[in-house]
Amino acid sequence: MRTIWNVPAPAKLNLFLHVIGRRPDSYHLLQSAFMLIDWCDTLHFECTASGRITREDLGAPLPQDDLTVRAAHALQAATGCTQGAHIGVLKRIPAQAGLGGGSSDAATALLALNRLWRLGLAVDQLAQIALPLGADVPFFVRGHNAWVEGVGEHIRPIDLPAARFLVAKPPHGLDTASIFGAPTLARNTSPAIISSFVADPYGFGRNDLQPVAQALCPGVAQGLDWLARQGLSGRMTGSGSAVYAWVPGTIETAPEPPGQDWQVRFCGNLSAHPLCGWAANAG
Repeated sequence: MRTIWNVPAPAKLNLFLHVIGRRPDSYHLLQSAFMLIDWCDTLHFECTASGRITREDLGAPLPQDDLTVRAAHALQAATGCTQGAHIGVLKRIPAQAGLGGGSSDAATALLALNRLWRLGLAVDQLAQIALPLGADVPFFVRGHNAWVEGVGEHIRPIDLPAARFLVAKPPHGLDTASIFGAPTLARNTSPAIISSFVADPYGFGRNDLQPVAQALCPGVAQGLDWLARQGLSGRMTGSGSAVYAWVPGTIETAPEPPGQDWQVRFCGNLSAHPLCGWAANAG
């Protein structure tokens, strides 16, 4: 039976996140820069003849119909594939953190199953299947650090200088729907231009979701205060609750976490997704 083992699914950081409007269907229009980092989940795939999709949790338990399973079913539906798969998922990226762990797992499932089932879909085709699964999934499918606009469908690859980041996730997570549904969320930030971002990629802009998140989750403010005490300028990633800061080379060891049950680690950025090139046109 064909298998693919030890397939990585990296997390991402939002270097900035601006809400520039809202569509008539209530979807928010965003601008952001997504950066891949070396904090990864690991997935295993085994091809089966039954047509069924099954999943084994090798770490923290996942919901029964998580994004990985939904991605596999979506790929079957889009292609008429009658093969199945057993998927093992070792979770390391915390949930409800704004790090894109679930979306990254879904993208890795699409890329790996496209290869395991020998479907031969191009990256553009996989990205179309990915978008209904979640706004971040096409970014991970395409595999490059990117300037992202719209509801996640407009993705422009960007180059970023190598850098290190200190990332801290408080014990509690945040529900994305609660953030975007908050009446206090600012939705009228002026559109940015990419040249302004490129001039200062690790200091540009802000996260428009951060004030709402701080009101809902005290850990966000606690994490930002902790980074400030290290002499670092922090911000929240995505819809939170993880916060991060660019780290100069003079800091070599991670400071003590700000509290019990926090996850703290140094991360390096990636120039490209480890699976970049697994689908045609991915380069």
